[in-house]
Amino acid sequence: MIVIRGATTIPCDTKEEIRKAVSELLEQIESRNSLKRDEVVSLVFSSTSDIHSYYPAKAAREAGFLSCSLFSAQEPDIDGGLPLCIRCMLFVEKNLTPSHVYLRGAKLLRKDLSGKFNIAIDGPAGSGKSTVAKRLAKDYNILYLDTGAMYRACALEVLEKGVDPNDEAAIVDLMRDVKLDVVYENGVQKTMLDGRDVSEEIRKNPVSMASSTVSKHASVRMHLVEKQREIAGRMSCVLDGRDIGTFVLPDADFKFFLTASPDVRARRRYDELKAKGAEVDFGKLREEILCRDEQDMNRAIAPLKQAEDAVLIDTSDMTVDEVVETIKRSMQEKI
Repeated sequence: MIVIRGATTIPCDTKEEIRKAVSELLEQIESRNSLKRDEVVSLVFSSTSDIHSYYPAKAAREAGFLSCSLFSAQEPDIDGGLPLCIRCMLFVEKNLTPSHVYLRGAKLLRKDLSGKFNIAIDGPAGSGKSTVAKRLAKDYNILYLDTGAMYRACALEVLEKGVDPNDEAAIVDLMRDVKLDVVYENGVQKTMLDGRDVSEEIRKNPVSMASSTVSKHASVRMHLVEKQREIAGRMSCVLDGRDIGTFVLPDADFKFFLTASPDVRARRRYDELKAKGAEVDFGKLREEILCRDEQDMNRAIAPLKQAEDAVLIDTSDMTVDEVVETIKRSMQEKI
């Protein structure tokens, strides 16, 4: 009999989060160890003292572990311990070299998995990369760095100052005095431009189009790329964009390229804008997305393309949850 260990964390102490985390952890352990349910003799869980809403063992039973014995225990308070953590041990009747699985914030419990790592997610507009990147950052308890927001903020400054987005020299002069920052308050990222929050303004269509033009300029790109590399060099983070895996972080530990059909991408953007009360024309929006694709794929500096070692994922018929789980499985396989 062998023992397989695993651990994960939850963002908050609720029944729903416990059930989701336990199911995800056990699925990963099964997958990495090629287990069958009847090979698991016993499952032992322990959870930190800040978890009260639900027994992990009950969540395991609901996840389909019906034939093995189950046990849950609560750990004592330990100063400096990892909060909201669920650990498990699977006792298995099988001759194998165990692959232990540590997910989300629990990766910090394993020295061989706790080193700094970066996740690069590239893809065209509307492929879902930003939504997925934010989810991954939350689940792994690492930084989400919205590179697109940085370019959009520069584009907004250009438009507000009446500078032609094609005039690189004028933009270089403007950039010297721009105060651009990304701050996090209560888990929410805010893009600050000259001291004001422009998180909503930079999502408007004129800014999106100007951003694609502004980002073509070498001086602008290198100014922001150096800042992004500096951040990624000192902490684990998820970055999404169009050239993260090929140019910004060519040595990223994990690379993914998300795509989807033009109609699906236009529909996603349309629904997003309509939900905010904006009046938009679907046909025009689709044209703008195709136009931006053309610009991004044919720009001279770091064009939009899939890195050779990036995993391609077509999200056209996938939910956000499905995309996130696909990426996590790929990362676990590589680890």
